Amino acid sequence: MVSPSFPQSLGRLSGDEILHKAGVFGLPAVPVSVAEARRNVRLLLSEWAISRETCDNAVLVTSELVTNALTHTESDLIVCRLRTAGDRLHVEVEDQNRSRTLPACRQPEPDDQGGRGLLLVGMLSIDWGVRDAPRGSGRIVWAELPAEATEATTPPAVPEPQDGSADAHAADPSLA
Repeated sequence: MVSPSFPQSLGRLSGDEILHKAGVFGLPAVPVSVAEARRNVRLLLSEWAISRETCDNAVLVTSELVTNALTHTESDLIVCRLRTAGDRLHVEVEDQNRSRTLPACRQPEPDDQGGRGLLLVGMLSIDWGVRDAPRGSGRIVWAELPAEATEATTPPAVPEPQDGSADAHAADPSLA
């Protein structure tokens, strides 16, 4: 099997001079890699100051896509890529398998243990899809999410008591 492809540097886009962030990591195709993918995505997005909600959604989307790659392909290696582009976060999971079937949303019965992953991906994403990987090395399942940056805010000021009891408030930790 051909190994999944690793991306070239995204660099700067012409005209707008915005440096987009990008990260990539490879994982062995074993069940414990789902948890490792979640950890890597959370760490990367916190370094990029992406909002907690976007980060949580990206972690869930990545988890579902990696789980699908493990469950439905015969890959040895899975590659995850994340990149920001303006107000979007692009998540990709590349596997090594080119089967005749493509990932598709299912309609699971209420008692089914699985089959909801791509429904979740569709609900949390602006868009998602599947494409062949370069050089016939497998396929890439991708999703785009809104990328909200964490705003740098100062903590709200604690108002001083109006009744002149500021000294008692500061001296007694149980009042804090």
